[in-house]
Amino acid sequence: MGTQGSWETINRALNRVSGPGKRGVEWTTYLCPVHEGDGRRHRASLGVVYNSARQRTVLRCFAGCSDEDVLERLGLRVRDLFDGPPPQRRPTGRVEGVPGVADRAILAAGLPLSVVKRDYGPPIRKPQNVASYLYRGPDGRSAGCVVRVRTLHRQGHVKSFYQLRRTDTGWENGGFAHLPFRLPDVIDAVRNGHDIYVCEGEADVLTAIHAGVTATCNAGGAQGWRAEHAHWLRGARRVWVVADRDAPGYRHAAKVADSLQNSVGELRVVQARDGKDLTDHCDAGHQISELDPVPILDAYYRHR
Repeated sequence: MGTQGSWETINRALNRVSGPGKRGVEWTTYLCPVHEGDGRRHRASLGVVYNSARQRTVLRCFAGCSDEDVLERLGLRVRDLFDGPPPQRRPTGRVEGVPGVADRAILAAGLPLSVVKRDYGPPIRKPQNVASYLYRGPDGRSAGCVVRVRTLHRQGHVKSFYQLRRTDTGWENGGFAHLPFRLPDVIDAVRNGHDIYVCEGEADVLTAIHAGVTATCNAGGAQGWRAEHAHWLRGARRVWVVADRDAPGYRHAAKVADSLQNSVGELRVVQARDGKDLTDHCDAGHQISELDPVPILDAYYRHR
């Protein structure tokens, strides 16, 4: 492709599938073809930006849909994100035919390695905003917001998310800096040597806080953890990574633990005794102290 050919390819496909985008200061936003492609009105949650240093176009669904799913809906492939051949991936340390530690834990738990999304049929009511989660910077000022949406489909309710960012002129659609949820509390916990629980979503964080502990998560779900989030937990005395009981949850927990294993005093990987997540665990009448170690994952990261 020629200069910025990937940008033209991606935007042409999005215009065809999702309609015209809205140009912002940094990102151009479109309706996500994965979860907002039902023909109804939505707050556009798919951001597109061109990275000139890497000569590639960056896609990001701020509700958490994967790049692969978005590209599939557009009839494109990963290589279409790059102006030239995609860079070679660095070796991951995995041996051909031997699963990584997260996949070993998934298999040991008897869970499927991939999650098949259930078909809920067409939506039959307008989406409703049911919760909003404010993200703050280290100074306590508002930086972004994650909004949880609930839509009734023919075969049940479907949840989705979109993000807003705080600017000098107010709130705008689009993603914000990679900050942990409840960051001022995290900073205090690191400073005072308190335990920190890393969950997969904001609802679980609020459940943990209600139970009396410090907790945090990243925006964007199971695939959203970044090194920038880990930076704020450096020096913590003990971190408990709470894994959702499914393949994405185990992989998210492993990614969090990988990013923290050399920078915190003690690292544990745990899961609900009953149910899928921390909220299910507490709703079943269990205490935070009764979270169970995740076989393989907890031993792997605890002793490294």
